[in-house]
Amino acid sequence: MGRGKTLPTWIYNLLFVLRILMVAEAQTVYSIVEESSPGTVVGNLAKDLQLDILELEKRHFQISGPNKKYFDVNIKTGALLVKDRIDREELCARKAKCSLEVEAIVKSPLNLYRFEVQIVDANDNTPSFRIPEIDLNVSESAFTGEKFALPKAFDADAGVYSVKAYKLSHNEHFALDVQNAGDPTVSAEMVLQKPLDREKQPLIKLTLTATDGGKPAKSGTLLINVNVEDVNDNIPVFDKPLYKVRVPENTPLGRAVIFVHARDLDEGINGEIQYSFINQDNDNNVNTFSINAITGEITIKDELDHERTNVVELRVQAKDRGTSTRASHCKVLIEITDINDNPPEISVTSLDSVLREDAPLGTMVGLLTVKDPDADKNGVVQVKIINATPFKIKNTYKNHYSLVVDGALDREKVSEYNLTITAMDEGLPPLSSTSVITVHVSDVNDNAPRFKERVSNIFVKENRPVGDVVYTLTADDPDVDENGKVTFSVISNNNNQGNNNVASVVDVKADTGEIISLQSFNYEELKTFQFMVQATDSGVPPLSSNVTVNILILDENDNNPTILAPYSEHGSVNSETIPYSAEP
Repeated sequence: MGRGKTLPTWIYNLLFVLRILMVAEAQTVYSIVEESSPGTVVGNLAKDLQLDILELEKRHFQISGPNKKYFDVNIKTGALLVKDRIDREELCARKAKCSLEVEAIVKSPLNLYRFEVQIVDANDNTPSFRIPEIDLNVSESAFTGEKFALPKAFDADAGVYSVKAYKLSHNEHFALDVQNAGDPTVSAEMVLQKPLDREKQPLIKLTLTATDGGKPAKSGTLLINVNVEDVNDNIPVFDKPLYKVRVPENTPLGRAVIFVHARDLDEGINGEIQYSFINQDNDNNVNTFSINAITGEITIKDELDHERTNVVELRVQAKDRGTSTRASHCKVLIEITDINDNPPEISVTSLDSVLREDAPLGTMVGLLTVKDPDADKNGVVQVKIINATPFKIKNTYKNHYSLVVDGALDREKVSEYNLTITAMDEGLPPLSSTSVITVHVSDVNDNAPRFKERVSNIFVKENRPVGDVVYTLTADDPDVDENGKVTFSVISNNNNQGNNNVASVVDVKADTGEIISLQSFNYEELKTFQFMVQATDSGVPPLSSNVTVNILILDENDNNPTILAPYSEHGSVNSETIPYSAEP
C-alpha cells in the first residue's frame, strides 16, 4: 500500500474486527463475594485497562456481553460495580470454580476488553435434607455392627461451605459412621451398637444433624424414626401360674367357670394368642370343660359330679401365631363343690335271717354298710329303725353298722319281723333311703303242751260199743315242728273199778289223744273211774303237762225192776212165793 492512499473500506472493517477479537494475553481477573450488594466496587476497571478516566464518558465506556446484567462501570471513576444480585449457586451450581466472563467496550477507537470475575462462595445456604424425616424399619433381631444408610444432606454452597460433618443425637443403640474418603460429598451410616428390644422401646426417635464448614457453621436436621420390627422373641405369659375356682356340681352346662389370660409383648401375629387344653394323659375329666381359643373363657361342657371327681386339674396352653410359635402354660384347679344330690345307700353285708327266739340281748343279727358319697354334712348319715322292734342299730366303725337284739323274742307272739331301716343325711334338704330287712324267729322248745283244763270230766253212757271213741283229748303247744308235736300217754290210774287195770278199760291213742273204750261200760258195776294223761312234745329236751281224766258212767234203763225180800242183815236176797191168785 502506498502512503497517502486511502485503504479500501472492507479492509478497514476487517482490521477493526480483528482488533476487537484480540484478547490480551494477560487477562484481568477480579473476584467478588456472591450476594454482594448492588454498587459494591469490584475493582478499578479503567485503571487496570489503562484507560484515561477523562475520556471514558466520551468514548462510551460500558459493559457488554451476556453477563452485563450483573456489572456496571462508573464512567467518572472507572470502577467496576455490582449491578444486580449474584447467586453463585444459581450460576455455577456446585462447581468448585465459578467465574463470569465479562466484556467491556469503548469507542473511538473501538476496542473490546475481556476480563474474568470470579464469584467467591459465601455461606449463604443451610444444609438441608430433601425430606424432613424418614422411617427406618429395623428388626429387633438385627445383629450389632449392622449398618443402615442415611440420606445425604444437601448444601447449595460448595467447598468449605458445603456439608462437612454429621452428628447423631445421643442414644444407646446407634452410632454414626461418616464416610468422606475420596468422596466429593460426605455421607453417613448408622451402626447398631446394642441389640434392640421392641417390647421395651418399639420406636426410637433420632435426629441427624448436618453441618457445613462455615464459621459459624450452619446446620440442618433430619428426624429419623426407627421402627423396631417385631420378631417372635417373647413367650406368652399368663397373669398367674395357677388359677383356682370353686364350682357347684349342679352348675348348668355352658356356664362360664373362669377366664385365663396371657400377654405376649410381641405384636401382630407374634402376639396373637390362642388358648387350648394340654391333655397328654388323655384324662377324661378334661373333656368336661371347653375353652374359648380367643378369649380364654373356660365353660362347662359336660355334667359335673363331685362324687366322681371333686377336683379337676386343667393345663392350659397359650400359643402365639408367629412363624416359629412359642407357647407357655398354666394350671387351673377347678374344685367341684358338693350339693346334697345323693341319698344314703344301705347295703346288707351280712345277715342271719333266722334267729332263735332265745337269742340273748346284744346278739348280732346282721352287718350294714351305709354310704353317702356326698361330702361334709351332706354325707353325715343317721341310721335308725323306724318301727318298734326288739332290735337296734349300733354304729361299729365309720359307715359300718350292726343290727343287734335289743329285747326278748317270742316266736309264738311274733315269728317274723320286717325291720324298716332308714338312713338320713344332714343335708339341706335332707335325703334319705330305707331298706326292709326280714328276720325270722326260729322256734325253741320253750312251751309245754297245755290242756284246756287241768281236770277233764267225761260223761260216758253205759253200754257203748267196745272201741268207741269216748273222748278226744287236746293239748295246745304253740311251738312248731317237733317242738309242737304232742303225744299222749296214760301215766297213772286208780282202782275204782276193782281189780281191773285202767289199761284194760280204755286206751289213749298217742298221736291223736283219742280215748277209746276197750269194754262196754256198765253203770251198775262201775260208775266212775279216774286216770291221768300226760301230753309230751317232741322237743329236746321234751316238755309235758298232765290232765286228770274222770270218766263218769251215765246210767241207762237197761235193767228190769226186781223186788227184793226184806232186808237181810247178811245182805242176801230172799225170795217169796206168791200165789197166782193173790190180790193186787
